Amino acid sequence: MFLNPEYVILSVIGSIVVALMSLSSRRPLTLKHLKSSRFPFKIRRHDSTYDETTESRVRSITELAEYHETAARLANMIHKDGAGTWPPRAEHAPSYWPPALRPFREIYQEMAPLLPEANPSLDDDVNRERIAYFRSRFWKLLSDKVNLEEVSALLAAAEAGRWDVFPRDVYNAFYVCVAWCRHAYRWGTIPAVRVAQLEKTISLPPELVSTWASLQRHFGLDSDSGNMMSCLILNFSPSGEYALKINTGLSSVITSSEEEFARICNEMEALAVPIYHDIVRATISFARGDKSACLNHIQGITSQLRPLLSSYYDRVHDAKIARSAWLSHVQGFFAWGAGYEDESSGEWEKFDGLSGNQVLLFQALDAFLGLEVYLPKQVLLRNVPQLQREFCEAVGRHTFRHQLGNEGVEGRIKAEFTEIVKRLRLFRSAHRTRAKFYLTVPAPERIPMTAGKSLLKDNMDESLEFLDQFMVSRLQQTV
Repeated sequence: MFLNPEYVILSVIGSIVVALMSLSSRRPLTLKHLKSSRFPFKIRRHDSTYDETTESRVRSITELAEYHETAARLANMIHKDGAGTWPPRAEHAPSYWPPALRPFREIYQEMAPLLPEANPSLDDDVNRERIAYFRSRFWKLLSDKVNLEEVSALLAAAEAGRWDVFPRDVYNAFYVCVAWCRHAYRWGTIPAVRVAQLEKTISLPPELVSTWASLQRHFGLDSDSGNMMSCLILNFSPSGEYALKINTGLSSVITSSEEEFARICNEMEALAVPIYHDIVRATISFARGDKSACLNHIQGITSQLRPLLSSYYDRVHDAKIARSAWLSHVQGFFAWGAGYEDESSGEWEKFDGLSGNQVLLFQALDAFLGLEVYLPKQVLLRNVPQLQREFCEAVGRHTFRHQLGNEGVEGRIKAEFTEIVKRLRLFRSAHRTRAKFYLTVPAPERIPMTAGKSLLKDNMDESLEFLDQFMVSRLQQTV
């Protein structure tokens, strides 16, 4: 048992979570506990949204928090960022939001149908006019309907730890809503078009600036852009309904492709819970010298990788995510490609958008395998939530793969690690092939761009060569 006070505190938090979970599947406090009548909101009790297997694993992780840093970090992440479960819980029903926040959802409902168009114009002047109209209307609605003082008071309550006033699952859903509004305002039309791509800086409405700054502080992030959590993983209701949509009103081919893409990320995190659990248990077992138990847990990781990666293989093909729809109507929304000039240094700060490199599962597996972190520190700080970073860092500190011998149980453990590497290499190779398949679709309305790397080179062949070098490099590092 380690005695670092920070981990003891985390384990106490975990023990409290277990007690609270036994009292309520949603939240421990009722309306009578609120000291202020400024923040009335509807409270309900309802069934758990995860099955017994997931619940038991979350409970086990919480109980293990007392015994090892990796468990403490994972339990803390689930409790705080996940609202007590994983994938993280987000309550998108506006009736459960504090009234001050509901105008954001009402504005989304009004603006969402105006964002996409089936066939984008290739005329820059037409697109400038369309973007200007969309932004002007968005700005006015926010100014007219949002009471920023009340919203700021709620966010301040959350920063002070008043989760009775602003429940964590509602907070998560609000994070998604603000991220959607910012990305919609940034592009002004979907598909993203050339004139928007060439903008170096975006003046956002104040209602989307101070709120975003507070939300990002909570998650330990520093980016103008949304990320995997805010735009995809949290964008599902407790019942599994896809919440905020990009392509409202367009064909089923486009809307279903958008939803299938989003579901990959959420579903992979759901299937990753047993893997995170076994990473922790394998690490603890090895530290205790119980090599047989360690082997069992690593075998569990190996076997669970197959159905998890299948959720990607089964969706990323033309029948589920239409090649004709994804590049223009899905991928572009998640990019950012704008920034500002740093007044102190005079340097230009540009922010990129979502990238598969931000997925927690692969960062955790790489850390467990003892592989080097492949995202630059600045990218991690901007786009990967702090508690996810801390969990992966803890896993990396306690990796034991390179301490193993070649004989007996240690040799069998080493063989399982090799099998995990093989499956990751196969996945990264398949991803490389499928990425090219989707990125080579003609999109004359835009300059070549990925969400995670922003603008590329004007020549698509050169752009693909650049991306391919990046993917090949990571594939070669997966050993």
